[in-house]
Amino acid sequence: QVQLVESGGGLVQAGASLRLACATSGRTFSGYAMGWFRQAPGKEREFVSGISSSGGSTDYSDSVKGRFTISRDNAKNTVYLQMNSLKPEDTAVYYCATGRTLLYSGPHYPISSYDIWGQGTQVTVSS
Repeated sequence: QVQLVESGGGLVQAGASLRLACATSGRTFSGYAMGWFRQAPGKEREFVSGISSSGGSTDYSDSVKGRFTISRDNAKNTVYLQMNSLKPEDTAVYYCATGRTLLYSGPHYPISSYDIWGQGTQVTVSS
C-alpha cells in the first residue's frame, strides 16, 4: 500500500535544469533503495538513476552520468532527481520506483525488482 507521487516535470529548453521529486508514504522509506526510470514514446522503460537505502551509493545510466544527480531526504520521505544540461533526448515520462525486496539494498537492480511505481511526471525538452 506504499504510494509514490512524482512532481517537478515540465517543458523546458535544451540546456535547462529541472528537479524532480518523489514523495513516498510509509514509515519504512528510509530502509528502501529507490530508483528513477523514464519511458519515451515508442521506447522501453529504462533505468536512469538509483540510490541505495543508506543514500551512500548511487548509480546512473551512461546517458545521464555527469548531468543528473539523485538524492534522498529521509526526513521528508522524498527522493529527488536533479537534472542539468537537459537534452531533447531526455524527453520522457519519468517514474520513481522501489521494490518490496529492496530493503537495505544497493542503488541498482534489474527492473523486475521494482514493483512499486509512481504515476510518472512528464519532462519535455525542446531544441
